[in-house]
Amino acid sequence: MATLRWDERPEGLRSPALVFAFGGWNDAAEAASTALSVAGESLNASRVADIDPDDLFDFQAVRPIIDLSKPGETELIWPEIALYAARVPGAARDVLLLAGPEPSFHWSAFCTLILDTAEEFGVELVVGMGALLADVPHTRPVLLTGIASPGGLVEGMDARAPSYRGPTGIVGVLHAAAAARGMSTVSLWAPVPHYVAGAPNPAGALALVRGLERVTGVAIDAGSLEDAVVDHERHVTAAVDRDPDARRMVERLEAAAQEQEPPFGGAPLPTGDALAEELGRFLRQREAEPD
Repeated sequence: MATLRWDERPEGLRSPALVFAFGGWNDAAEAASTALSVAGESLNASRVADIDPDDLFDFQAVRPIIDLSKPGETELIWPEIALYAARVPGAARDVLLLAGPEPSFHWSAFCTLILDTAEEFGVELVVGMGALLADVPHTRPVLLTGIASPGGLVEGMDARAPSYRGPTGIVGVLHAAAAARGMSTVSLWAPVPHYVAGAPNPAGALALVRGLERVTGVAIDAGSLEDAVVDHERHVTAAVDRDPDARRMVERLEAAAQEQEPPFGGAPLPTGDALAEELGRFLRQREAEPD
């Protein structure tokens, strides 16, 4: 059975949240893994453990990387799932982040290992992030799907209620396993346009980061994503405008989105109090960080 190999054990975490995202099937246009990476960088997360990849991966499906770029040296980089810890002095909680490719084997044992570890460290909230291809236009705000147990954890987020029935990945399995233990659990899913699936989608990643802030109460600096969203939309729009068939398809998707969304194209505009609260939380975290 897989075990965690500790670099260091993060003792004294305060009301921690466990946040996870996995590359592969759960990660359309790399939106979920990008969101987790941005969160980890913003919170100065440090790696504390990993799992022996031999127990989890089919290396013909998830191959190691070989680096021969340095003369006389050969480096093998194995796929890994790693655990990171972030202490957030100005927030009400600390964060554990779990990242890596979707495992190939032993999903039940993997979930048991992760959730046993979460309970050992007193995790109070489990948050999974995923992304899926959908019939949505790149010109509209990303409207997340939120799944929570208990359901009140996503109230006020203006996320879509789930209506899916079909195959799932490790994000869904780990969410279900945590809920079965009675843990407070949230899954956030970002739809990304199917017609630009081959490139990373910063808009989906940014929506997941903002959703993560809402459910955890931890502010995350996502300025790099905000800039990337503007560039991404500009480049995709230019490509679509050069192709009449693509332009007609996007127009149809926009019309369908308009029929489904409330006024203002999605979530209602935030109140001044909500904006002030969000800014105050971000500043408190920054003031509490050491120089």
